[in-house]
Amino acid sequence: MPKMKTKSGAAKRFKARAGGSIKRSQAFLRHILTKKTTKRKRHLRGTTEVDATNKRQVRAMLPYS
Repeated sequence: MPKMKTKSGAAKRFKARAGGSIKRSQAFLRHILTKKTTKRKRHLRGTTEVDATNKRQVRAMLPYS
């Protein structure tokens, strides 16, 4: 059976952690930042975990991670 292809867009956005969870970056920090409070922008920095409801779909896009 041939190898499965990884979705290249998903590979750029998600990384698998050692414990089995998947990390992702936060959205809403690219543009229109003047109306957002400093606290809101600060809390959007860094990474977070993919929600349990989406984990199965992300895993399907990253077969070898």
